[in-house]
Amino acid sequence: MNSILSDRIINMEESATLAMAKKARELKSQGVDIISLSLGEPDFKTPKHIQEAAKDAIDEGKYFSYPPVAGYQDLREAIAKKLREENEIAEAKAENIVVSTGAKHSIANVFMCMINEGDEVVIFSPYWVSYAEIIKLAGGVPILIQGTLENNFKATAAQLEAAITAKTKGVIFSSPCNPTGSVFSKEELEAIAEVVKKHENVMVIADEIYEKINFAGRNYSIGSFPGMFEKTVTVNGFSKGYAMTGWRVGYICAPVWMAKAVEKIQGQFTSGGTGIAQRAALAGIIGDQTPTTEMANAYLRRRGLVLDLLRDIPGIKTHVPEGAFYFFPDVTAFFGRSAKGHEVKNADDLCLYLLAEAHVSLVTGAAFGAPDCIRLSYAASDEELVDALSRMKKALGDLA
Repeated sequence: MNSILSDRIINMEESATLAMAKKARELKSQGVDIISLSLGEPDFKTPKHIQEAAKDAIDEGKYFSYPPVAGYQDLREAIAKKLREENEIAEAKAENIVVSTGAKHSIANVFMCMINEGDEVVIFSPYWVSYAEIIKLAGGVPILIQGTLENNFKATAAQLEAAITAKTKGVIFSSPCNPTGSVFSKEELEAIAEVVKKHENVMVIADEIYEKINFAGRNYSIGSFPGMFEKTVTVNGFSKGYAMTGWRVGYICAPVWMAKAVEKIQGQFTSGGTGIAQRAALAGIIGDQTPTTEMANAYLRRRGLVLDLLRDIPGIKTHVPEGAFYFFPDVTAFFGRSAKGHEVKNADDLCLYLLAEAHVSLVTGAAFGAPDCIRLSYAASDEELVDALSRMKKALGDLA
């Protein structure tokens, strides 16, 4: 029945992170002891005060009807206040905010609003798996500029300048970055901003979903720099910093004309995000930030634990991530080796080998634009991390 399906869905790649998580779940259901380090899923519970806010909203009984398409006014005002005070985006007001069903939904809305057939979007690579597929779905052409391990996987303003053409419509990056954990400095963002300001029809989409998990010090928002508010869509949400992945609440801050366009398309596709989840999100953004700080501190400690364990595996090459909760090691030393009937030609093969023999679920770097690497999430308990890295070391040592 493929003749009925559209070309866009046939040509779309499946999310590699979700596909690997699916494989891991299937093996677990068969009784295999799998340690999953493939998803960007905080292993902490949603903070208690956020849970209680959701329960209160249910008991109040007035949040069961359709919410406003752009989100509840008080939530939008709270987000704008947070952006002014924490991110120094002075122009942020409720009218600039649109709340969506997760940051992924926010990004899809933006690209559907701005891309015409054949428009180009420059992606700082390595990049989050869905960027390129969403751009292609909207009719655009992803243009990758590559960061290297030696530069902490950060592409440069000079590379951006060289990649921009008359067809360029946008630039997208994440900082802290998924999958590398790299964080752009103020100086690096200023250089990117100077390039973008030279091009009237180029917008920046700045994905800041990991801003609360930043070990480099202060997080800088490119939308706060002089002349950049009207040229920036800041994307954020509650999944990572508040352990609210399943609640599905994300948002954009954008110039009013872009916010209105996003509200328009969201009104046709999904309408407003879930009312109860929005009340929980409000409690998160205005409430006690101690749980968020404690989670970030735990990730920092785990980073040190995993770094030591990775450095103890011959052949692994890694930088020290400055944020998020991922390592993105170079694994080319294992290419061309084999063991137990498995031939490792690339990172895809290595991930399948480690799943089969070490029972550890990881994600190939090819899905993130870096085929020499694999992504490992350390959003897991200390015990799981130590066990997983021990299994990996043994399995990798068997390759010859």
